[in-house]
Amino acid sequence: MSGTTRTYTRLSVEKRRTQLLGAAIDLFGHRRPEDVSIDDVASAAGVSRPLVYRYFPGGKQQLYEAAMRNSVDELTQCFTEPAEGAPSQRMSNVLDRYFAYVDEHDAAYSALMRGGSVVDTSRTNALVDEVRRAGTEQVLLHLGAPQPGPRLAMMVRSWIASVEAVSLTWLDEGKRPPARELSGWLADHFTGLLLVTASSDPETAAVAAKALAQETPDSPAGRLANRTVSLAGHVAHLVPPD
Repeated sequence: MSGTTRTYTRLSVEKRRTQLLGAAIDLFGHRRPEDVSIDDVASAAGVSRPLVYRYFPGGKQQLYEAAMRNSVDELTQCFTEPAEGAPSQRMSNVLDRYFAYVDEHDAAYSALMRGGSVVDTSRTNALVDEVRRAGTEQVLLHLGAPQPGPRLAMMVRSWIASVEAVSLTWLDEGKRPPARELSGWLADHFTGLLLVTASSDPETAAVAAKALAQETPDSPAGRLANRTVSLAGHVAHLVPPD
């Protein structure tokens, strides 16, 4: 009986490392980190276990952190949007891309944002903070407030945290409702938070006025305004007469 000998294709160092990392990213993107082993990565890449360690001597931890680095880079790219058109439409475009990533890489996203896995470290926690900072910076950039005061900064950071929490809940709930519906809902939340904060903070009021001047009747903020007009009669009694 003759045995089968596995043969390997010789690749350059960079190409081999990219191949191994690609296999790890795919595995971590569809399984919990604790359910992925070095043998799994080797099998997915069609190489031997020692070869994986040759390129990633830190083993699973090093592979996981490299995979998470890739996730962070892709997530931060989701926030990049041309400074054109209605701000609420830009926000909606960003959220569409964000949820597309969460949908496609659900396990990796959950592992990155929830942490607490057997391979969780201060370095992976720092990667999570990097995503949050990137999101906050891009939102403030589109609002024309790169150096915001405390109230505006707090408002944006709280919204970013809300997006994260809603995304994780969405995964727990079997990805319901549809992602497009959810991204529109969160875009409306942002407009609502901006207006509420503007009502008591002069800096945010100026930022909101500038942003709303760029909106149109068919933009997400315009459609939100149209839907909420019908509620005006329910709060009229709360406004004191002149």
